[in-house]
Amino acid sequence: MLDDLPPGVSVYIGPLDGPARHTRLPEKTHYAASTMKVAVLAALHRSGADLDAEVPVHNVFASAASGMFGCTRDYDSDGDVWARLGGTAPLGWLADRMITRSSNLATNILLGHVGLGAVAGVWASAGARHSVTARGIEDYAAREAGLDNLVTAADLAALFTAIVTGKLGPPEGMVGTLLRQERTEDLAAGLPPGTRIAHKNGWVDGVRHGAGVVFPDDAPPYAIAVCTTTDMPDAGACALIARVSAAAWEGRFR
Repeated sequence: MLDDLPPGVSVYIGPLDGPARHTRLPEKTHYAASTMKVAVLAALHRSGADLDAEVPVHNVFASAASGMFGCTRDYDSDGDVWARLGGTAPLGWLADRMITRSSNLATNILLGHVGLGAVAGVWASAGARHSVTARGIEDYAAREAGLDNLVTAADLAALFTAIVTGKLGPPEGMVGTLLRQERTEDLAAGLPPGTRIAHKNGWVDGVRHGAGVVFPDDAPPYAIAVCTTTDMPDAGACALIARVSAAAWEGRFR
């Protein structure tokens, strides 16, 4: 399953109670892309915030380095949050859009609400060894200052495992949001239709990741994370992740 993968691909597959069944470069760091949104989701739920509370929908954020920054509407994948710009939205609704539609604007609003320290606490509590969320999305001043968002396949698997098993607090709300994921072109594409998978993906040019927990009806759940930093076109990276996901499904009894 893993022998013929190209360079720049990391894999972690294993049951929630460990140890890993299959790995390939599981500790290699990759640019996080939108997978960092899962840690923001967990930080929000751990904060005890009222998810029905309305908060301002704005596009001015404090940089992790200096000054202020904002998102680009055309770079976002969810226009519904932008439609509320200047108004308000419930925290829970923003969290749902951050995950199910991968809204960048919702992410930065929530990251500003919980703070980078709370997200760092999520990674630490999950047992992550190398992953870090150091800035918001499109905080270019922070990126130029060397502050970046990084993940590994092993850390993403640990994060999802910690969410599903309740290590990061009551799992129902977080898992419910992750199960509603609408972007199904990578991990979910390798599974039989209707298979339950709580997951999140992330993508920018040259990067495509997929991570989550699969819930088979006939076997225990398992964590899977596939990170790709390659020169493949995105469609090819999606197909590769789907192929690894399909192989993991076939081996779910072992």
